[in-house]
Amino acid sequence: MATKKAATTTKKAPAKKSAAAKTTKTTVTTAPAAANTFSGHIQASVRSTALWRALGAEVVGTFLLAGVVIAGQGQPIFVLFALVGIVLTLGAISGSHVNPAITIGALVTRRIGWLRAIGYILAQCLGAALAYVVLNAFIGGANAVSAQAQAYGQQAPTLFVAADVAKLAGKEWFIFFSELTGAAILGLAYANASRLVRGRLAGAFTIGLGIFTALMVAVSAASYVGATAVLNPAVAIALHAYSWANLWPFAIYAIAPAIGAVVGFVVYDLLKGKDAA
Repeated sequence: MATKKAATTTKKAPAKKSAAAKTTKTTVTTAPAAANTFSGHIQASVRSTALWRALGAEVVGTFLLAGVVIAGQGQPIFVLFALVGIVLTLGAISGSHVNPAITIGALVTRRIGWLRAIGYILAQCLGAALAYVVLNAFIGGANAVSAQAQAYGQQAPTLFVAADVAKLAGKEWFIFFSELTGAAILGLAYANASRLVRGRLAGAFTIGLGIFTALMVAVSAASYVGATAVLNPAVAIALHAYSWANLWPFAIYAIAPAIGAVVGFVVYDLLKGKDAA
């Protein structure tokens, strides 16, 4: 009797992987050190042509403003039209701060960065100093006034300068607050102009009328005590307002306008609201 072979089913073992599973390496890139990030930020800013164009615009704008203040002896109406022209001409490049106090106000309210602010302030001081040097050179080339002409009251031409604070002892706080008040009005106008979306012309006249109003208030207040209102720490250089023998001029013509401009910017933001259109 024939017997059938039992059919055997042989299960093949699963084929072994010929190659080991590849492991994925993850490369972790660590953030650069704080010092490198800070340095890189500075290098990128310094290499920016837009920044250098803005600094050049601030030099030129402050040069023109200081020249008009000196030539027009600080009359508000002359400063008004000069600032309107400067903003219309150069405002699209740098914003035409042309005033360290305004730059500090914009910095505190985060409208510009600290590196740009430092550059603006240096450029503004340079522009004002150049205005004095250039105008003083023209004064040096003027014809001498004869003794006979002097006898009839004619005097040699001189540049307009700020009143000597040292001669106004006891009245320093009056001048300080006249500068602070005027700069606050100007800061309010600049803060408004920085948020205008209606066009450059509206912004230019907002700033121009702002400086006119600010000077009218500050000049009137300062004149009561025989002082000069400047409202611009850079232009104060051209007007020889500072004196190393007395710290009051620095407090009056540098610190007071800076505080006032910050107050103006902050008050505007509080009234308008930063998120408002």
